[in-house]
Formats: sequence, C-alpha cells, structure tokens
Amino acid sequence: MEPLPLALGLAALLAGLSYGALQVQVGAKSVVVIQGQRAILPIWYTPESTEQPFVTWHLERPHKRSQIMVYMSGGTKVVDSDFNRRLSFLYPMPFNNVSIAINNTKEADSGQYMCTVNLLNSGSEQNIGLINLTVLVPPSLPKCQIHGSPRVGGNITMTCNSTFGKPIPMYNWRRTGPTSQVFFEPVQDRKRGILRLNNLTAGMSGTYFCNASSDAGSSSCTITLEVYPPINGAMVAGAVIGALIGLGLIILFPLQMLFYRRKKKETQEEMANEIKEDAVAPKTLSWAKSPGSDIVSKNGTLSSMNTTRDHKLYPSKPPSDTASITTATGSTVGYKPPFSNHCSGTHTPTPSLSSQSLPLYFPPMANGVHCHHANVPIHRNTLHRTNGAQPQAPRLHEPAAPTQGLTSSTLSRMGAVPVMVPAQSQAGSLV
Repeated sequence: MEPLPLALGLAALLAGLSYGALQVQVGAKSVVVIQGQRAILPIWYTPESTEQPFVTWHLERPHKRSQIMVYMSGGTKVVDSDFNRRLSFLYPMPFNNVSIAINNTKEADSGQYMCTVNLLNSGSEQNIGLINLTVLVPPSLPKCQIHGSPRVGGNITMTCNSTFGKPIPMYNWRRTGPTSQVFFEPVQDRKRGILRLNNLTAGMSGTYFCNASSDAGSSSCTITLEVYPPINGAMVAGAVIGALIGLGLIILFPLQMLFYRRKKKETQEEMANEIKEDAVAPKTLSWAKSPGSDIVSKNGTLSSMNTTRDHKLYPSKPPSDTASITTATGSTVGYKPPFSNHCSGTHTPTPSLSSQSLPLYFPPMANGVHCHHANVPIHRNTLHRTNGAQPQAPRLHEPAAPTQGLTSSTLSRMGAVPVMVPAQSQAGSLV
C-alpha cells in the first residue's frame, strides 16, 4: 500500500508545478478578412492570476518588424501611429484574455502578429503566441475593350482587366443581348480576361458582359459590339483621291492668287516705265522764239495768243476759194469742204478757220443740201485773213462734214498747213 500514496503525492506535486507555469494559448493560427472588415486575433494565457501582466504585440512584415501596442502597469499604449483609433484589446485589461481587435482593416495590415506575455512570480515555458493575418482586397472595376476591326469576316479580341485585387481575380465573359451566350476555353482565357471572336458575322453584334471575381468579391463591366459590313475598296480609293484633290486645291489656290497679283504688279510697272520712256520734252520751235509768237503756259495749255499783222509765220499765199485748214496730228476738225449750191448752181468758197473776225454764215438747207440764194450777206464777200488767232464768235452746231476721200495730197492742194499743237502726257510733260 505504500507505493500508492507515494505515486499520488508525486502526481499532486507535478500538477501543482504545471498549474503554476505560464502558457500562451492561440485560438487561430490564421485569420482572413476582407478589406474594411474587423479582424480579431484570439490569444489568452494560463493560469489565471491576479498579478499585472506585461503584454506586447508586434507585427512582422516582409523585411520589417515593429512593435504596435504595449500593456504595462495598468496602462495601454498604441505605438504604431498607423493603428491609431483602429487597434485595441478585445477585453478590458488586466485580464488573461489578451486578444486584440483591428477595425477598418486594409491590405497593409496583412502580416504575422506576435504576442508576448510575462508575469512577475510565474515561470514562462511558453509565453509567445503567433497569428497570421491576411486582408483580402476585392477586384477593382474592370475595363472592357475591343481590339481589332469589327467588320464582317474579321477577327477581334475583347479584354477585361482589373488594376488591383487580392487575390488575383478570375474573369468570365458572356453575351447578354440580344440573346444570351456563354463562352468556354479556348475562346476565352479566364485568367487573363481575354475573349477571341473570329470570322465575325452580323449576328454577333450585341452587349457583352465581363465579371471579375475572387474570394474578396467581384466587379463587372459591359461593352457593346457592332459588326459593320466589309469595306468597299472603290469607296476607300474614291475617298483617298477626293482628299488628295481637295488638298491640292487648297495648296494651289493661294499660289495662283500670289502669281496673279505679282503678274499684275509687274504689268503695271512696265506700263509706267513705257509712259516715262515715251514722254520726251518738246523741242523749242523757231516760231515760239519770235517776239510775236504764241505764249505757252507752264501747265501745257495755250494761255494767250498775241500776233501782230506785220509778223507773218508762214509765207503768204494768194487767196483762193479754199482757205487753209489748221490741223493737229492729222485732225480735220473744223474743215468744211466747198459745197455746191444746187439751187443756183454756183460754188461758195469755204472761209479759212483763221478768218474768225466775222461771224460765219451757214446757208439754209433744203432736203439736206445747203442752198445759196441772192440774200447772202454782202459782207460775206469780203474775207479778212489774219495770221494770228482772233477772238472767235460762238458757232452754231452743225453736222460733221464727211471726210471720205480726203487725203494729204488733197489737203496740200487746198492750201492746208500742218501745225504742231502741244499736248500733255501722263507723266506731266509736254509732248
């Protein structure tokens, strides 16, 4: 019977020793939450004790380890500022359950958390607990795109891609309208979010839906596919030719206008040069130097004419039936050929243009013919010839005499004398 009490006493001693040793218990070695949710890391220690524990929490990230919270001497302090107002003990301290809670989690909170507990008057065989926290991120809104020319008989590729998400999402394409259709491998690649459509037809037009999903959530996008008829080569060629012609006209029109203006300017300059070259100053005439000659004003017009009876410019000629005619550059203005009196059958001499001392007499007309009668003024028989200009009486308007058959030889026989009359050119000089 002695061996049994000895065994019982040894068991009681071992139980007392194990009861006094500190042990940290971990409720879950791994915790997974979705971004934005609340994460609880469960840890407690045994045995229960009324003594104040010393508790520290650390977060170990890749290539970085930092202390985030400490409980000591009845006070709690959050060391890492990134956890301010988000990290706290799950139960009021002091307590043997030292679990923590993280609110509004984000992807940067992922990592390995380590809790260390120490008591003053107890041994510590296992006072460390480790928990892995994983924060999942839902896939972002994907972007749907079409690559290629959506025409009948052509090939296109549709892509669907989310910029971020943890874990990497899987993609699934399907057509929702006007009829529903699902796609399988190898038409679509679920990992890359690619859908390939070959040999397009008009019936493939419609709305296509892409869904990006993972354990953290899902998001989707839609795109409309419209398959166009094939391209007409003639239309394309016509459009290209029309565009080229239009471009050519746009370029040639300003050049043509510039050439036209330059040509017009050159023509005007040539005309001006020709006028200047033709404008030769008149030579001084002998009759202009005589004391009784006509005086020409500076502006190129005859201002006054003073002629004495004694000075004769031209040699006198015997009077004839036809007086002299003053012409300028071949003009016959003022010339009146002798007319026949159909009524009396006699010829009446035409007075000279220089004989302007008496008013001119114009015989009456009968059936368009001048007729001379006995009532011709007597003073018409006496003609005063002068060599200079005399005041002219106003002349009645009469029809111009015909000039057909009038030649230079005829004028010479009639006693006409050519006279040079000064004229003014465009350049302002007398010619």
